Amino acid sequence: MKKTHIIALVLIAVAIAVLISYMGNVTTYDTIASARKNEGKFVHLVAKIDKSKPFVYDPIKDPNYLAFTALDTLGNSIDVVYRNSKPTDMEKSERLVLGGKVKDGRFECKDILLKCPSKYKDDIKAAQKELNASTETY
Repeated sequence: MKKTHIIALVLIAVAIAVLISYMGNVTTYDTIASARKNEGKFVHLVAKIDKSKPFVYDPIKDPNYLAFTALDTLGNSIDVVYRNSKPTDMEKSERLVLGGKVKDGRFECKDILLKCPSKYKDDIKAAQKELNASTETY
């Protein structure tokens, strides 16, 4: 074999190794039911805060403890414990992406990603007003 062929094979092997290492970080979104079945496995849940249940956060007593109940789109709920400071405006968020593990029947959350409320509302009058304002400037 020529040296160029050997170098090409080594580069391909390195590229495959890099791709495989990135595949380890790829996760999918799970439901609460599937997270409970896979207790101890790191998962991502898409959920919202159950506002009918208590939201426990006292920054004076313990600024690194947050507890609440999360609901997924199927209506399942789970108690969530987050041992870090509360994200700003968390209560206003439409959806949360929670990364963590189920342990002893509750979700031990490691990270929270907030999905902001949409600035685009289904308000026909507001949309018409914005459209008229933008056409008047031309």
